[in-house]
Amino acid sequence: MNPAWSILLFTALAGAAQGLVVVLAVAVLAGAVLPASLLVGGLGLSTVLLVVALVASFFHLGRPMQAWRAVLMWRTSWMSREVIVLPAFIALVAGWGALAAAGSQGVVATRLLPLAIILVAALLWYCTAMIYACLRFIQEWAHPVTIANYTLIGLASGLVLGGALAVVVGDAGFALKLGPWAIGATLLAWAVRGWSLHRNARLKPRSTLQSATGIRNPRLVQTAMGMTGGSFNTREFFHRATLAGMRHMKLAFQVLAFAVPVALVALALAGAAALPWLLAVPVQLAGVLAERWVFFAQARHPQNLYYQVVS
Repeated sequence: MNPAWSILLFTALAGAAQGLVVVLAVAVLAGAVLPASLLVGGLGLSTVLLVVALVASFFHLGRPMQAWRAVLMWRTSWMSREVIVLPAFIALVAGWGALAAAGSQGVVATRLLPLAIILVAALLWYCTAMIYACLRFIQEWAHPVTIANYTLIGLASGLVLGGALAVVVGDAGFALKLGPWAIGATLLAWAVRGWSLHRNARLKPRSTLQSATGIRNPRLVQTAMGMTGGSFNTREFFHRATLAGMRHMKLAFQVLAFAVPVALVALALAGAAALPWLLAVPVQLAGVLAERWVFFAQARHPQNLYYQVVS
């Protein structure tokens, strides 16, 4: 598949925002006393990230002005369900932020909204992942590991972002508490994503030239892509990267999204320093964007048997 930058930004930014809000919600439910600057700042930052992600997603549409029609197929489409859940999640986060800014300590602000936000965040991760996991003909996506990847990478990003925000507002103690969780979540996300790479590399394609053409000759050879000029099929369903380029991207995202953030957070914990936390956020964001690119580019759409693959 040929990844669209709008979708890469949407999934990376929305996932990090969901992770950050879940971290704050769990902390509040656990009885942690968060300074107003951290709670309000975190909820405000999450709201901004979610809105930016939502705007970015519009650039993937052929007719952005008719985006509202996406909700009409909610009975059968996971994308329609995501379109419904995302604005609801933004409203919950913004509402909690408004109550926190007003200094509310009622049961709504300290119990009901945090719990609802955790549940809706999980639902949003599930809807986003199922857009791809439900596509049975793309074997790389059609597996529960897709749901695990979106959830774990979002949580890891949120924990790192939460630690960085804590040191910015001067709450080093909260950052120290988040550190081990950030390292653990990032390592777990790395392990699951690494297993998915291992699985995808060993998949046996269900569609072949023989099954597509009905010609059973085992030495069937394709000599052309089916057309000499470009088309929607050749632009949208193939990334044009070389095999060496794909290998480099797989290595790059594992280093940037997982290895370097873990090292930086460990360095921050060892020296009680703020700079490693601040560096971990942009490094991990770049790594998650690269991971999303590989996620889409590695998916082998059956139509590429006709338009891209030449023996």
